[in-house]
Amino acid sequence: MAVDNFIVSARKYRPVTFESVVGQQHITNTLKNAIKNNQLAQAFLFCGPRGVGKTTCARILAKTINCENLQPNGEACGVCASCLSFQNGNSFNVHELDAASNNSVDDIRSLIEQVRIPPQAVRYKIYIIDEVHMLSQAAFNAFLKTLEEPPHYAIFILATTEKHKILPTILSRCQIFDFNRIRVEDMAHHLAAIAKKENISYENDGLHIIAQKADGGLRDALSMFDQIVSFSGGNVTYRSVIDNLNILDYDYYFTITDRLLNEDNAKSLLLFDEILGRGFDGAHFISGLSDHFRNLLVSKDQSTLKLLEVSEGIKAKYLQQSQASSVSFLLSALNIANQCDINYKLSKNQRLQVELALLKMCNLQSVFNLAANPLATMPAPDGQLKKKPDSAVIREESPQKVEEKVALASDPQVAYQATKPQSAPATPVTTAVSAPAEKPKIFMPAASGLSIPSLKDVRKTREEVMEEEDPYIKGTAKDDYTPDQFSKAWSDFAAQLKADGKKNALTIFISNPPKLTGPHIYEIIVENKVQESTFRDERPNLLNFLRTTLRNFNIEVTARIDEKEVVKRPYTAIEKFQYMAQKNPAMMDLKNKFNLDFD
Repeated sequence: MAVDNFIVSARKYRPVTFESVVGQQHITNTLKNAIKNNQLAQAFLFCGPRGVGKTTCARILAKTINCENLQPNGEACGVCASCLSFQNGNSFNVHELDAASNNSVDDIRSLIEQVRIPPQAVRYKIYIIDEVHMLSQAAFNAFLKTLEEPPHYAIFILATTEKHKILPTILSRCQIFDFNRIRVEDMAHHLAAIAKKENISYENDGLHIIAQKADGGLRDALSMFDQIVSFSGGNVTYRSVIDNLNILDYDYYFTITDRLLNEDNAKSLLLFDEILGRGFDGAHFISGLSDHFRNLLVSKDQSTLKLLEVSEGIKAKYLQQSQASSVSFLLSALNIANQCDINYKLSKNQRLQVELALLKMCNLQSVFNLAANPLATMPAPDGQLKKKPDSAVIREESPQKVEEKVALASDPQVAYQATKPQSAPATPVTTAVSAPAEKPKIFMPAASGLSIPSLKDVRKTREEVMEEEDPYIKGTAKDDYTPDQFSKAWSDFAAQLKADGKKNALTIFISNPPKLTGPHIYEIIVENKVQESTFRDERPNLLNFLRTTLRNFNIEVTARIDEKEVVKRPYTAIEKFQYMAQKNPAMMDLKNKFNLDFD
């Protein structure tokens, strides 16, 4: 019994008309209009990623150009002698060259010799050069003249996946068509149509996974489709696709996102361990988690929902989980995942990188809550943060409510009228005067040792109250100190510079003592701009040390260059030689005699 040879879907269902090309309508419509209007270019360049229909469109164009019975819609008839010879593979007017294996100058010269022979029984002679970027530099140069001025009956169709490798002189002689990656929806619909023709049962979620895995290439999608059909016995389900293509299930990402939102550190790490146990790489997982967060982010807005290239069932899950996720959480988690992805390959402990990223994501909600309510925690006696009871946290009130409370406290009559029930009978005003008005409460940490501000300070912020209570916070402390205490502090700072190895700065502090020019204002004399710049760099550290040591925040120290007081010293080699030559003129004679110079 004869057995028919199996033909892969990529060849069996290869488009033969412009209408059957998937996802490239902008190119097919242009080519059909050019054929109908007889406005064909002398050379075409089809460029784009693999498996999107470049060579297929080139063959359809070659067949349609020479069709003897062109259809009104611009398609070839498929029954004339030219179409039949092309479909049977014995047409003398269409030549196809694979530049990947025929990339020498001799191959191009042989092609140029064939161009001189006119077509037989048709109008045009078409030359298809696939993978044209593989031609050598000499082959490109040999091809230039023929491509620029070909015979009127010759048409060249070039195809490439790497447009940037083609010489600009070649690009300028071609009409360029850029092929797009095929959309996931278009690819899934095409796979569904093939499945119906082949009587194969399928699930839409499974076809979407194949389309996403193909990354815009229909040939890759058809190859994976054949593989899944063989694996599942003609039943393309979501589970069979996941198992065969070794893809992480969507459920893993939805589950781990729920655990991150619930701040469940243990279960998040255990789920990651389960993923590693199934043989998946940590980089693959963190990359997929980033895509998941991105999909959740685009699901937050109806206008960006079209960017979600998944099936309807998965889209519903994304919409549901996006409602439970805040934009702040998703952006922060995306940033953490991106940093983990960048550092993953450079890390010696790659698993720890992913686990650390998951723990950071788990605690994002706590960080947001703490940032929104910083007074919800207070320092405990043991130095640890302790959460205050909800009753101790005063809610933020609007300025209007604060003004109402001030009015109630300052005017007894207003307090009485604002607080009495509307249904209660009128009572004398003296009753309100006898009852003291309740003062507005301001929460202050008990451990700070600060007194509660009076009613007139109710409008002041906590920072202002703390500054008034503690002058060292405000920076207005004015403790007295003696000149000896200042000198000792100055020497201590110089010793600290010596311990840190800052020799240049140390020279400034031990050369000239500071002079008092005003109350708590000192001035130090430096010799040049270099020392002034060095002192400027150390000045913040100096002031901080002096002010905290002497407990006086009015201390100021400035530097000044005084040419009269400073003894200029030679620094460079030339200055040192000139200084020595002034002391000993024989040095200049020695230099001139031996024609010496400085390095």
